[in-house]
Amino acid sequence: MGFLDGVMGNASRVDPRAAAQEFARLLAPGEQVQAAYQLLRDSFLFTDRRLVLVDKQGMTGRKVEYHSVPYRAITHFSVETAGTFDLDAELKIWVSGTPAPLQKTFGKGVDVYEVQALLASFVAR
Repeated sequence: MGFLDGVMGNASRVDPRAAAQEFARLLAPGEQVQAAYQLLRDSFLFTDRRLVLVDKQGMTGRKVEYHSVPYRAITHFSVETAGTFDLDAELKIWVSGTPAPLQKTFGKGVDVYEVQALLASFVAR
């Protein structure tokens, strides 16, 4: 991930094994990270059971919020691919009981079709 991508709020892909190791304390026994993405300080993980959003807060990032969304709570989602002038792809996820979607922006190095396929496979279960 380039520094500029992180500053701009764009996510880049992280090795799932490295993410599983870093966030091992968050995972249930037998839960596996399928894909992981990172912003400058924040991360989000697609596990085989849920979507985990990691939000580091404050200047030091010592305070961290872990937001867990079971796939069954996702009502629908959309993926907007990058264009000619807009080089970023966007993911929106609607969770039941909340009108506003969770929104993440992906840099040009992320395969947004892979993200869409992951979500489709987990939400359809």
